Amino acid sequence: MKKSSYIYGMLLAGMVATGTTSCSKHFLDEELKSSYAPDNTLVDELGFEAASTGMLSIMRNDYGNIQGLLATFYVGTDMAITGQPNTTQAPYEDYRNLNSQTGSVSTIWTWNYKVINAANNIIAGVDNPKAILTPQQRAFYKAEASFFRAYAYNQLSILYGGVPLIKAPVTVPRTDYVRATEAEVIQLIIDDLTFAEANLPDPANVKKQGRINKFAASQLLAEALLRANKPADAEAAAKRVIDGKFFSLTTARYGVKASLPGDPFADMFTYGNMRRSQGNKEAIWVIEQQYNIPGGGSTEFDQRRREWGPFYVNVSGMKVCDSLGGRGIGRIRPTNWWTYELYEKNDMRNSPYNIRRTYYYNDPASAKYGQQVIVSGFDTIQNIYAHTTKWYEFQPQDIQGAQSYKDRIQMRLGETYLLLAEAQLLQGRPADAAASINMIRARANATPVQPAEVTMDYILDERARELTAEELRRLTLIRTKKLVDRVRKYNPKVAPTISDFNIHLPIPQSEIDVNKDAVLSQNDGYQK
Repeated sequence: MKKSSYIYGMLLAGMVATGTTSCSKHFLDEELKSSYAPDNTLVDELGFEAASTGMLSIMRNDYGNIQGLLATFYVGTDMAITGQPNTTQAPYEDYRNLNSQTGSVSTIWTWNYKVINAANNIIAGVDNPKAILTPQQRAFYKAEASFFRAYAYNQLSILYGGVPLIKAPVTVPRTDYVRATEAEVIQLIIDDLTFAEANLPDPANVKKQGRINKFAASQLLAEALLRANKPADAEAAAKRVIDGKFFSLTTARYGVKASLPGDPFADMFTYGNMRRSQGNKEAIWVIEQQYNIPGGGSTEFDQRRREWGPFYVNVSGMKVCDSLGGRGIGRIRPTNWWTYELYEKNDMRNSPYNIRRTYYYNDPASAKYGQQVIVSGFDTIQNIYAHTTKWYEFQPQDIQGAQSYKDRIQMRLGETYLLLAEAQLLQGRPADAAASINMIRARANATPVQPAEVTMDYILDERARELTAEELRRLTLIRTKKLVDRVRKYNPKVAPTISDFNIHLPIPQSEIDVNKDAVLSQNDGYQK
């Protein structure tokens, strides 16, 4: 009873104090003393480092922390169907159910604008003359923020077309957004990346391991210039990455498993090998998540290993183990085109170290221990199927695979050569495009492509061979205007449901509904 009286007394005292002070005309004036806000944080280098860390935290927790969200970039493309069903990815398995109220549509939109607003806060802070920064620091922080703003706008404008352009921090609610044209958004992306490329350091001079460097801006700029139909400029941007001499294709064994059976391509995706400091000279940009390593650790529930790995523990006689990459849940099941038609037999990227096609019962208690696993029916959709090993990762203290601590290669030189080839093809130079593609095919011990064979579809095939589970496939197919055609050709399960207007995602209905003071128009074909 005494305790209850004490709490009541404290509440009453608080109410009295509030009633007394509320008579002051200054009661509602805000006086920031210990809060973190742009006005009192972005005043010196320490504050800008904190803001940058916050922006990078948003970035690293992109599409991996919600089950099924990552799968929406693969399921319903030429590359994948659903393995284990999930409501998040379901509308991409049947495009007739994809509409403006689909949850993932809003989640993707919101995440990108969070990145943009974080970047805008930094850019605005840099432009404040009262901030105590050297000219070099101002240029660096603005360049870094400009890169990430461009990265987010690139994704938004590929997925949705024209979107609202927001170039300043949003500090009060707004209900009057309108869509800029896609061309206007692309121009902002090019402007941001041009500035970023000119003012970011090279890899030898980055402030901390894992921070962005100028060649990541060059690579994304090459893609943006392709979107702007400026292939000559895109070629020049890609060549700046290649000619910078900081990166080289991985052609020899290296790293923590170099003495074990494997190959150079698999070494790049081995846990402990993915960073530049760990010997990976092909990686341009790596998001660091490795367990118990400075700068590592994912703050959210990264689903990449789980969604790409099949749910093999559902099969009697199978146990979770490190040689099978840890525990998967089978949300992304490659199409038969990817599984059976895409790779030459001797292509290194098709080796057993890079694609697992064969399983053996590994539970010593099973009567079938050591025998090859032969399954049929639904098991071949969710539990046992050919899959990339790029996301293999196992922590013995986490048998259930509740988290992934594997680094993420966001950009590498293999893709640079494919962007270069695309730019050369668009300029009517198939021989040069073939030479660029053959740089990575030679590394893979694959048959060289001939100039007459190089088409946009061939380049997309090669991107699938080289970049499976790295590129967000939906973005690539929309950017090249090939999503609908290739789904109809290579994904028979989904093909009957896709329409031409599905080239873009719908604008989230929640955004349209609250935007009462202007028209935020919907993409053609989508109804409320």
